[in-house]
Order: sequence, then C-alpha cells, then structure tokens
Amino acid sequence: MEPVITETQILLEVHDEVRERFMQVDDLAHGWEHVSRVYTLAQYIAEREGANCFVCAMAALMHDLGRTAAQDGSSHHADLSMKLAIEILNRYQVAPEVQKDILHAIIAHSFSRGVEPVTLEAGVVRDADRLDALGAIGIMRWAITGTVRRTPETLSYHPDDPFAETHTLDDNHYMLDHFYAKLLKLGETMTTETGRVLAQRRTAFMRTYLYEFARELRPT
Repeated sequence: MEPVITETQILLEVHDEVRERFMQVDDLAHGWEHVSRVYTLAQYIAEREGANCFVCAMAALMHDLGRTAAQDGSSHHADLSMKLAIEILNRYQVAPEVQKDILHAIIAHSFSRGVEPVTLEAGVVRDADRLDALGAIGIMRWAITGTVRRTPETLSYHPDDPFAETHTLDDNHYMLDHFYAKLLKLGETMTTETGRVLAQRRTAFMRTYLYEFARELRPT
C-alpha cells in the first residue's frame, strides 16, 4: 500500500517544482520572485479570511505557470497555467472537487481574462496577485514592464499633461498613464477585507510617489 502524501508535502514538492520551472524564465516582473510573493500573500490573506489555505497556496504557486511554457500567442497564459496545473494535480491525485477550486482560482486571477471569482479562495488569490502590482513593489514592476514593452514611440509621460488631467489615457504610449488606467483602480477590485486594507496602504504609497514625481517635475 502506497503511503498517503499530505497536503503539506504536496505543497513543498510543487513549490520546488514551480521554482525550478521559473528558473528558465527571464521576466523580472512575472518571474519566480512575483510568484513567491503572491504565494506568501495568498497564505497570509487566507489565514485571516478563513479560506482553504491549501487551495489558495496551490493556486498561487501555479497561477502564472503558463509563463514557463513556450507561447505562440494563441493561448492566454492563464489558460496555459490551468493546463499545466491539471497535469500536476493529477500526478498528486488531488481530489476532483479540490482541483476544481484550485483551477478556478488560477483562471480568475487574470485581469485581462475577465473571469470573476465565485469562491473565497479565488478571491484571495486574485487579491494577492493584484496587491503585488501595488505599493513599492508595484512601482518597481511597473517600471520593469513598461521598459520591456516600450516601443520607439513610448514616452515616460505625456509632455504637457504628465498626470493625465486632460488627455485621453494611453498607457501604451505614456508609461505614467498606467497608474491612472489600471494601478490606482486595483484597490477597488479587492474581494476580501484583508485585501482592501493592504491595497489601501499600498495605493496611498503610490499616490505619494506620484505627488513627489510632480514636485520634482515642477520645482518652482
């Protein structure tokens, strides 16, 4: 009779496997550091919200796993993450109902995929992922992502309207617009009270950053 593997053992093994897979990914904004932070945040929020910690932790570990696979642009990374997660979950013989909750949390984390979380656990994972786009860490990730995705036409900010007071937002053209197009709005999308509290603090830090940015642009 094969020994029964515990949830703690599964988490440890999946943690190491996911980390190893991300060692091949050259993406400072969406690599292992990001996954590790979301994993920690998801467990923190889950404990305070009474969510299933195993479901939240497993989904957090695998939410961006699709980024480790070769992508031809035809599939969303969240869909690829689900495909790879199914392989791992089946290997560990995770119960079907638990698999369902983990997979839903993975697909619902994505901002662009547009799937709303229908379980507490999915909300926890989405909150954790979005919190990593806020605060000091969020500013670092914004700068990295903006630099990677820039084109020859990209500017750091609109030359006449840096803080988007009058022009139509275009964060593909003006990097600073991304704060107003998305980042400063993320706090409103939190599904848990813990997430809302953390988002409020991190968003306030971002507003302080923008205030200082304005002071440095207009020193007189």
